[in-house]
Order: sequence, then structure tokens, then C-alpha cells
Amino acid sequence: MTERPRFAVDEMLGSLARWLRIMGYDTVYTRDRTDSAILDLAKGDGRFLLTRDRELSKRMGEMGFYVESDDLDEQLRQARSRFQLEANAERSRCTVCNGELEVVPPEKAKGHVPEGALENHTSFYVCLACGKFYWRGSHWRQISKRLEDL
Repeated sequence: MTERPRFAVDEMLGSLARWLRIMGYDTVYTRDRTDSAILDLAKGDGRFLLTRDRELSKRMGEMGFYVESDDLDEQLRQARSRFQLEANAERSRCTVCNGELEVVPPEKAKGHVPEGALENHTSFYVCLACGKFYWRGSHWRQISKRLEDL
């Protein structure tokens, strides 16, 4: 695929949505919506619909993808295989709202991140949509290892 796929993920796959965002994929997480509303959103935005609901996947046609497993690692493997996904740390998105992240200097992160993070890191990221701050601490090494293991 030349263009990076975009996804709509139903409420049964919240963890998968978070990990797709970490990998850098535009992923809308739909909660408390009817099947029709989920389909309308995915179709209207040209998104692939990832779901654990086989019938909902069928209703989406070629843009639907039924995720067979309940296991997150297997879900990631299935999605990576189907869509040829590759993690891109420079394109990571906000895990909370799916917003784009922008690199900011430590001065801008002060007051928003723990003092220890400020002392140990020089680069921070802020979500342009919701304002949440991120940095690549020990948790990032764990995230990277999980993705490599897949």
C-alpha cells in the first residue's frame, strides 16, 4: 500500500486502537455507537473498519476486517499482516484522542511532566488536539520491544 491506511476500530478493540496509534496510524476508536453509526463513520472517512463482530465486518465489505483473536499480540499480528503495517515512532499519535504529536523542548513540557522526566530527557511531544504530553522513557523501550517481537 502506498498510502498509509486509516482505521475505525469498534469498542471491542480498544487496546488494538491504542497500539495502532502508537505505531503511527490514524485510528478512530468508536464507543457507544450503533453499528450503523460506526459504518457511516468508517465509510464517510474512507477508513478500514476493524471489528470482532463478523457480521459488522461483512457489512463494511472490502473495507471491513474481522479480527479473529481476543489476544492483543495476535490482533496486532493479524492487522500487521493484512495491512502491511510498520511502526513509525516519528508518526506516533496520541493514545488518548488520536491527535497528531508535535516535538516540544523541555521548557514547554515543564509543569506537564514529572521532574524526573525533565531531568532525563531532552525531547517531549505534545498532542495538538488534547494537550497530553509524552516522552520516550523506559515505557518506550518496552513498547518498542513488544513491536519488534511481533
